[in-house]
Amino acid sequence: MSQIKLSENFIKNTVKLALNEDLYPSGDLTSNLLNNNKVIKIKLISNQDAIIGGLLFAKYAFSLIDKKIKFISKKKDGSFVKKKSLVATIEGKARNIMIAERVALNFLSHISGIATKTNQFVKIVGKKCKICCTRKTIPNLRVIQKYAVKIGGGKNHRFNLSDEFLIKDNHIASSNIRALVLSAIRKKKGKKITVEVDNLKQLKSIIGLKFDTVLFDNMDIKNLKKGVKLAKNYYETEASGNINLKTVKSIASTGVDRISIGSITHSAPAVDYKMEI
Repeated sequence: MSQIKLSENFIKNTVKLALNEDLYPSGDLTSNLLNNNKVIKIKLISNQDAIIGGLLFAKYAFSLIDKKIKFISKKKDGSFVKKKSLVATIEGKARNIMIAERVALNFLSHISGIATKTNQFVKIVGKKCKICCTRKTIPNLRVIQKYAVKIGGGKNHRFNLSDEFLIKDNHIASSNIRALVLSAIRKKKGKKITVEVDNLKQLKSIIGLKFDTVLFDNMDIKNLKKGVKLAKNYYETEASGNINLKTVKSIASTGVDRISIGSITHSAPAVDYKMEI
C-alpha cells in the first residue's frame, strides 16, 4: 500500500487549515474579551480509559496561535490511559489558549477515538489475527484516520484505489469473476490482487489462480471455516461485513488471517477530554 506520511509538516498544515476554519473571518470574538496579559496553566485530562492519539496535532494548535504557549505531553501517542489521567499541561496567555482549545481537543478526541476502538478489537482477537481498516474514511482525513488505526494496534489496508486490485461484488456482478481475476493477473505489474467472494462456489471457481488474498464477505461462521480451510494453502484470508465487538472473536476463531472493519474509522466515538484550569 502507499506509504502514509504523517510528518510534522503535514500535521502543521492540517492544523493550520482547521484553525482557519474556526477563526474565519473575524477571529475568536469571545476570547478577545479576555485580558491577554494573564498567564494560566491548564491540565488536559482524559475523562475515560483510552488510547491516546493526536498529541502533536494538539501541540501545533496552540503553537500556531502563540509560539510561547508551553504544551508539555505527559503521555505518548499509542499509550493507554485510565480515566482521570493527566495527559498534558498547557501554559500561556489565557486568550490565546482559549482560541486554540477546541481545535486541539477535536483532533485529540477523534484520533484517540479511532485508536481506542481499534484496540478493543485487537485485544479480543489476539496476535494470530490482524485487525485492518478500510477506505471508509472521512474525505481528506484518511491519512490521519489510518494513523489512528496503527497506534491502536491495527493494520492499514490499501490506502487508495491505486494500491492494489480489489475485485469486489459489484465488479463481479458486472462481469465474470474468473475472467476478472485472470485479467488482473495479466496486468498486475507488482500489485497485489485481492478477490472478494460471498459463497464457496465463487471461491472454487478461482482457487489455484495466482492472486494474493481471498476476502470472505458477510459469510456465516460455518461457511467461513470451510472457505478458510480451502484457501489457506494458496492465499492470505480475510473476512469482512458488519463485524462488531460481539462477533469478532468467533470470526477470528475460524483461522482467518485478517479482519477488515469499516466501523473503526467511520463510527468510532470520540474520546472525552477536558481542560481544567
